[in-house]
Amino acid sequence: MTSVALVVHPERTEAAEIADRAKRWLAAQGHAAVLVDDEAEALDVDQIDLAVSLGGDGTMLRTVALAIPRGVPVLGVNLGRLGYLTEVEPAGLEHALERFCDGDYSVEERMTLEVTVHPGAQGSPTARPSYVALNEAVVEKTVPGHTVRLAAAIAGRPFVTYAADGLLVSTPTGSTAYNLSARGPIVSPRLRAIVVTPISPHMLFDRPLVLEPDEWIRLDVAPPRPGVLVVDGQTIATLEPGDGVEVRAGSAPARVVTFGGRDFHAILRARFNLADR
Repeated sequence: MTSVALVVHPERTEAAEIADRAKRWLAAQGHAAVLVDDEAEALDVDQIDLAVSLGGDGTMLRTVALAIPRGVPVLGVNLGRLGYLTEVEPAGLEHALERFCDGDYSVEERMTLEVTVHPGAQGSPTARPSYVALNEAVVEKTVPGHTVRLAAAIAGRPFVTYAADGLLVSTPTGSTAYNLSARGPIVSPRLRAIVVTPISPHMLFDRPLVLEPDEWIRLDVAPPRPGVLVVDGQTIATLEPGDGVEVRAGSAPARVVTFGGRDFHAILRARFNLADR
């Protein structure tokens, strides 16, 4: 028997309807299913073989975050617009579940980031809990019309102080998310690398960096203005001058279910209408 967690976007009626359909199908095949809100704090189920994300890329990110601590593979069903992370369309869900239950699938491991906040002299002397990102961690400005100043160090060595609207640290998977909008490089999701992209930098050095996974990066907020930390679209904390954020390659990968027919470069061609001339 296969046990499946169906992670549902709470505000999408279509997601709830598809989850109910999948639950009935699984029960008819002798499998178990449980519904999980994508705002849940944890995947609080002892024996889960598969987590199914029913929503857009945002729900997929939440599902991955819930699944990583247990090493559970995730199947994404695309109910959004872009669907870079999702594997199947709603009409093909039952067929995908059948293939998974029959063992006819692959698991693709995607690099993650571990993000830790280090309060400055005015804060607690210990670091706050770490956060896991599949796409990116961003430190951004909080005051409209002004920049935030971020002193960057790479692998413990001072690099440069950025004056920008923010600085974005992404995985290869996240290179097609916010990083893409900030004109960062598109990186194959199979690669292990850390991509650092300034957002509207107010300085001559405005180029993105591609680091190898062991080259962790630390960003310290410099006076006079605060910043805000956002991890995979979720606001985590306001950072005062003196506070720091450390971003490293995650110790556990995201495990994404695939069926062998998904081509990253074909998806890029389709999303950007890259027709041959």
